[in-house]
Amino acid sequence: SREPGAGSREPGAGSREPGAGSREPGAGSREPGAFGLTSEWLMYDGQVVPSAIILSHEEQLVRLEEGCPPAVPVAVVAGDPCIDQLRAGLAFRDAYRQAFGVLSGQKLVVLSSTWGAGSILGAVELQVMRRVLAELPADEYRIVAAVHPNAWFSHGAWQIRHWLAELTEAGLCLPAPDSDVWKAALVAADVVVGDHGSVTLYGVALGVPCLLGAFDEAKVAPGSPMERLGRIAPRLSPGRGVLDQVVKCLSESRGNEELAAVGELVTSRPGAAAQLLRRVFYERIGLAEPAAPARTKPIALPGVEALGAAPLSPVTPAMYVTATVADTAAADGPSVTVLVRRYPARLQGSRLEHLGDAHLVADRHDPDPSWPSSADVLLVASGRARRGVPAGWSELAGPYAGSWLVAEEELDGGCLGHLRDGRSVVARWVSRPQWAGFAIAASVLYTWAVEGSGEGWSRARVVAGEDMEDGVLDIGPA
Repeated sequence: SREPGAGSREPGAGSREPGAGSREPGAGSREPGAFGLTSEWLMYDGQVVPSAIILSHEEQLVRLEEGCPPAVPVAVVAGDPCIDQLRAGLAFRDAYRQAFGVLSGQKLVVLSSTWGAGSILGAVELQVMRRVLAELPADEYRIVAAVHPNAWFSHGAWQIRHWLAELTEAGLCLPAPDSDVWKAALVAADVVVGDHGSVTLYGVALGVPCLLGAFDEAKVAPGSPMERLGRIAPRLSPGRGVLDQVVKCLSESRGNEELAAVGELVTSRPGAAAQLLRRVFYERIGLAEPAAPARTKPIALPGVEALGAAPLSPVTPAMYVTATVADTAAADGPSVTVLVRRYPARLQGSRLEHLGDAHLVADRHDPDPSWPSSADVLLVASGRARRGVPAGWSELAGPYAGSWLVAEEELDGGCLGHLRDGRSVVARWVSRPQWAGFAIAASVLYTWAVEGSGEGWSRARVVAGEDMEDGVLDIGPA
């Protein structure tokens, strides 16, 4: 049997360019007919080869009749077991989010790529994937890549991981293709940045807001659900910041009736695929079905190893940080609010609008001296500094005399800061959210001391995003 699915259609592999290499059935191509539903695929020597052709929706019967009329009598509309499994997983969405380490208020982005030059993976120099990692604030967003299995198998796992190594080091989760981690990610997702592959359409069918980071119209069948999605869904613009586009997508996509209608085209037998498929299979082999009802298998909770995250490093990654100070009107609370957003320094390119007046924070002991040598803030993790011997800015900064602040980690997640002018100041969390730590405290302390914002306030409300828990930080003399 053959299930057409939702994606695109080139049958071959072969290129060593990122994303080239395999076949994803379903949405067809600009050639006559849709992939898997033409005489080319279904007939040999004038005879229909398969005894059953499994379709997920009645609309595919129309395409089958156009592409291979003799095959219509053996077609069975049995729904889509994948979307049934995904929809069943929605009841456990919180559990999947927890498995991915998504904290309260954080958002999970699924970067979905099919194969080929027109895919997200095949975009020039991986610019779409790189921009998403570079421009979305690291404390607000978790990002998972769902890369088409045939791209993995065409190029090899080493090659895919090599291409994406810089992104995984910056926090991208890259699960292996021989697992259902992508399904768990899709159920847990807040937004999908996708292309003309099936995962994008599955996300839409789940009601997940969708941005098209790439879309190859030449590989999409006219009149197919994927073509309709390509006309309706917003495109990720290279001329605008990724964060603004994601925020707009989140606010405008939910409740979009056109997108919902496209999502309904994934299956016309919702929740029934397991039952209908089993019936077809047992009829074909001439056996009675088991007495127990067919059921949809739950999506497994991914373990830490399955997420495909980079190995933990003792080096705190270099970050560009924006810290925006605003007055707070609350009489009994902090007098100011500081919005802190951090971006992986290694990924920044020619687009810097999202950085504004950013300062660079780097690990004092980073083996790559280019980061601490140009950093405004040097971080010294707990246990790596004085070892009981008092030290000030000059001793801790050492050769990195361009820094303004050296921040030593305190056990409570705050920091002891040594300023270039000789002062030592402590930043302590009065209320510390899960996402915050000593690097955040160091950036607030830097803003307080160096940018002239420290006058008149000694307590700050620290925020990373409008949906995330606030923290409160006290700053005072050591």
